[in-house]
Amino acid sequence: MTDVAYNRAWDRVLGAGHLTLGLMTPLARAPGQAADLVREAALAARADALGVAALWTRDVPLIVPQGSTKEAAMLDDPFIWLTVLAGATTAAALGTAAAVLPLRHPLHVAKAAWSLDRLSGGRFILGVGSGDRPEELVPLGVDTAPEVLFRERWLTLAAALSTDAEARGELLAATGGYAPTPAPATRIPLLAVGTARQSLQWIAAHADGWATYHREEARQQGRIALWQRALEERAGGARKPFVQSLQLELLADPDAPAEPLELGPRAGRHALLGYFERMAALGVAHMLVNLQGPRPIADQVEELGREIVPRLPALAVRRSAPAMMP
Repeated sequence: MTDVAYNRAWDRVLGAGHLTLGLMTPLARAPGQAADLVREAALAARADALGVAALWTRDVPLIVPQGSTKEAAMLDDPFIWLTVLAGATTAAALGTAAAVLPLRHPLHVAKAAWSLDRLSGGRFILGVGSGDRPEELVPLGVDTAPEVLFRERWLTLAAALSTDAEARGELLAATGGYAPTPAPATRIPLLAVGTARQSLQWIAAHADGWATYHREEARQQGRIALWQRALEERAGGARKPFVQSLQLELLADPDAPAEPLELGPRAGRHALLGYFERMAALGVAHMLVNLQGPRPIADQVEELGREIVPRLPALAVRRSAPAMMP
């Protein structure tokens, strides 16, 4: 990506050239409870002051039990939530991981994204996915296959947020000449989160980057290689970032070795930094961390900011396809 005028969030999070760190919010929400706004705003402000690159949130339209814990997550609307965090921060990017596109009209998403980007001073990243809760489809009136609806709505959304006059002209032709927003001055990064029930080739051709979940290192290396080959095949070799989510319990003992969690590690900071070094060398541009207890989350945020974030500029992101591990 060389000649596209992206917003402020791009250089801070996705195009920095080195591994950057983001945090999933709410940071300290207790299971089964809504987030404490005062506490979360203070944590977001502290993470921002410590140089954390981005603050992310999820889109959970209906409270459906999910995962191994069967937690029924009670989360605020992601666009409203991130607007609150925008007011508590000055530099951190704000991102959705991910807005569920088959459950939202693309022109509404475009309006919300443009508004949040404008109100935050160009700090928004729009991650969208196809959703992973089939229980939401019927109540929200979805009677088209989510994979088909995702592709259709993506094209409308991308055109609505495009800075390209031709793409916006095609949108206006389909909307009777009425756009949801003025033409954006800069481009909001549009990421596919998960596979969204699409091929990697489709994502490589249409998205500004791809976000996926943690895997064992050799398997993740293979996924990164597939992503970079898809970019060669469908995006002319464009350097589009690979983003990885990570469940993390940062232990108080800095020398504690890494132990596996369901989608990440439990580790001290030295093992964590070693892991980040290896993942940057494979091509991970941004690590989206979901902090876990029982250690107080505020203590983990403080240690990440003081001991890990200052070392990240040295972790250059590999740009070519990595050789496969034996």
